[in-house]
Amino acid sequence: MDKSSIREDFPILSRRINDAPMIYLDSAATSQKPQVVIDKITDYYTNTNANVHRGVSSISVQATDEYEQARGKVAEFINAESDRQIVFTRSTTESLNWIANGYAKDRLMPGDEIVISVAEHHSNIIPWQQVAASSGAKLKYVQVNDNGQIDLHDTKRQITDKTKIVSMAMASNVMGATNPVKEVTKMAHAVGAKMIVDAAQAAPHMPVDVTDIDCDFLAFSGHKMLAPTGIGVLYGKMDVLEDMDPVQFGGEMIDIVSRQSATFQPVPHKFEAGTPNIAGAIALGTAIDYLNSIGMDNIHEYEEQLTQSCMQEMQKIDGITIYGSENFKHHNGIITFNIKGIHPHDVATGLDLQGIEVRAGHHCAQPLMDYLEVESTVRVSFYFYNNQDDVKRFIEALINVKEFFANGNRQDESII
Repeated sequence: MDKSSIREDFPILSRRINDAPMIYLDSAATSQKPQVVIDKITDYYTNTNANVHRGVSSISVQATDEYEQARGKVAEFINAESDRQIVFTRSTTESLNWIANGYAKDRLMPGDEIVISVAEHHSNIIPWQQVAASSGAKLKYVQVNDNGQIDLHDTKRQITDKTKIVSMAMASNVMGATNPVKEVTKMAHAVGAKMIVDAAQAAPHMPVDVTDIDCDFLAFSGHKMLAPTGIGVLYGKMDVLEDMDPVQFGGEMIDIVSRQSATFQPVPHKFEAGTPNIAGAIALGTAIDYLNSIGMDNIHEYEEQLTQSCMQEMQKIDGITIYGSENFKHHNGIITFNIKGIHPHDVATGLDLQGIEVRAGHHCAQPLMDYLEVESTVRVSFYFYNNQDDVKRFIEALINVKEFFANGNRQDESII
């Protein structure tokens, strides 16, 4: 990895925040975009702006070709057997909602079980709460271990012959812990349940292989992996996609429409009603090209180095609690922490005043906050465009914040 040239690919990294060079450490919320992705969006609207699948004009054909080429790139990126297994959605959230309402809802009955973990993002909790309420199924939670990973022993207890759906994140958006989803998939399949993987925090940072995992569904978002907002991916095995019902209806997804009935296009087009996010899908393909040029293994290894350096320095500061494992390898580029006596929002504000952009709050994971016995935390999340200088600046700024609140009766010019 040529780290200096990579940073030059991201124009926003040259910004200044509060008269200080910006250090962006919030990639778990959304990643920044390289110029090549920005240029691809501009190129589509400048030169190829036409609807897909609907015209015989030259630009419509070109737009369709690029849109479908992007579908193929996604399939290859996650090692799907066919690009027909890739459905474009708006986000991971929409993908999970489609699975819950288009597949699971009508197949669950009173007494059936849905198993998720206490560490899930709200997007992988609330759809299952709603489905359980409407179907009479029981929603069960797997606990996490001291490393922040799902507890496999508890998983074995929670998955029973009544379990029909298991849905878990491949990597936690709070503690970064990578979960053994392949092993959980085997447990789910052993009782005839379907396995759903939320890969929103995994796909941008490590290789994801749906064939190896053997999951039935997998979802992730483009905006966390260099692509624009508003483009997501739903992967499914062909048999489950063919059994799954669309949850949106209208143009594009239909085959034949009469006054009283309609038939739908084959998978994946039966799910993509209306004009899709064409520019977003094409730009996602460009983002995947960019990631592949670096290598997902290289990205993962480099982020581990940054995490290790940062954790080692943070552990030297009194009063800091880091949640999850003490082993940096279990954090997947994410460090979630609190400083004793200082509210997380005050920490984040103090860092922002020094140009350091982090995230504070419950991170859309309130059941996990309850488990950790906190209301909110501060989260630092790295990506491959960060470097050791970013780590150094963050540590210096964090020490400034701590000293300021410890000596609040004076004006610390390094913060205010």
